[in-house]
Amino acid sequence: MAFDFFNRGRRERAKELGERLPPGQYATEKWPVLHYGSVPTFDPKTWDFKVWGLVEHPIHLTYDQFMAQPTKVVKRDIHCVTRWSMFDSDWEGVPFRDVLVQVRPKPEAKFVMAHAENNFTANLPLTDLDGDDVLLAWKRNGEDISAEHGYPLRLFVPHLYFWKSAKWLRGFEFLAEDKPGFWESYGYHMRGDPWNEERYDWQ
Repeated sequence: MAFDFFNRGRRERAKELGERLPPGQYATEKWPVLHYGSVPTFDPKTWDFKVWGLVEHPIHLTYDQFMAQPTKVVKRDIHCVTRWSMFDSDWEGVPFRDVLVQVRPKPEAKFVMAHAENNFTANLPLTDLDGDDVLLAWKRNGEDISAEHGYPLRLFVPHLYFWKSAKWLRGFEFLAEDKPGFWESYGYHMRGDPWNEERYDWQ
């Protein structure tokens, strides 16, 4: 009986959300914690951020230099490959487009590998990053995100499954050709569009 009530609540919430809820997803008001490995230690004195590869102007910023950059707030929904979706959160961080202006990608740069702590990587087409709501974020709803959710810096790409929004971000490598990141090498989809249910490459 309790299970039926729970499922009925999910169906009612899905009907309320309508086209905002991708196929196969359910809505949650909580933000589940999901990651591989341990939470890394953050030291602002040694933390840095780098961009390299196929760019005209590679950058290497200290934590203070990075935090001195202009920020932006966007309200967006997020969707996890494990089937939960969370709606209407405010996210704040440095716009990815500001990074593009600084580094000036070379014409042959078509893909980006996001590099994070614990040797985690996530691959993305440059076209998916070049959006007005893609951020290098550290705040949600006006508060710093927790260490478990990726503080001090998390990539935020809301139109793709949330594993692409790499936690504990440390830099970007610009590439001419796509190659799998960490989860992609274990069979996750190379792009991860929630609306097309691009969860796994074998689907």
